[in-house]
Amino acid sequence: MNGQAIKAIYLFEMARTWRTLWQSIVSPVISTSLYFVVFGAAIGARMQEIDGVAYGAFIVPGLIMLSLLTQSISNASFGIYFPRFTGTIYEVLSAPVSPFEIVTAYVGAAATKSVILGIIILATAALFVPLRIEHPVWMLAFLVLTAVTFSLFGFIIGIWADGFEQLQFVPMLVVTPLTFLGGSFYTIDMLPPFWRTVSLFNPVVYLVSGFRWSFFGTADVAIGVSLAMTLVFLGLCLAAIGWIFRTGYRLKA
Repeated sequence: MNGQAIKAIYLFEMARTWRTLWQSIVSPVISTSLYFVVFGAAIGARMQEIDGVAYGAFIVPGLIMLSLLTQSISNASFGIYFPRFTGTIYEVLSAPVSPFEIVTAYVGAAATKSVILGIIILATAALFVPLRIEHPVWMLAFLVLTAVTFSLFGFIIGIWADGFEQLQFVPMLVVTPLTFLGGSFYTIDMLPPFWRTVSLFNPVVYLVSGFRWSFFGTADVAIGVSLAMTLVFLGLCLAAIGWIFRTGYRLKA
């Protein structure tokens, strides 16, 4: 394995984060803080507890997951699309660097940024609402696993996209609505039976449910099912990336 190549690409991508600190870190934290102010303090104070958890605290895992999904996809997709846009991707492809090392570097950097952001948002949430984390190891595991999985998904989008507009299409018009409808602000047990069944076809439900379980010990779906669904999506992303490099899809002129 060419560790030096992985390190070089990884550090380059991380350096871009510090150059765009406001956009990469500060802006998402401020946006999420507004959710805590509106939903946690203003509305949450007038709502009853859900599964014995104050509403302001109940929405914390969902808000972290919302930021984690969108930022993982955005970081990874832009990270690989920009070299394609400028043509520098061909220098990387012609270098003695394997596809595994390329993916490890780009996805690793994107996932690292997302995990850092998730931890910052978690610390920010503690300023607004009382929090408890019953399973901290599982919380970190879900945080890292979700960041890696959706960074892989973002990598695929960055290869597929033909323009900057398409980079925003999936995160804004697909992932964000699925996250809002995936139990971020409510438990699906509150829904009528028909819509509860429909919600089970939303993959984000399993992510939010598993992540919330790590905080409060309650979940809409069994923790094993949540973990299995996440691993299945991870496997699908790895298979798609493997196919991209085998065929040269949108990588070879």
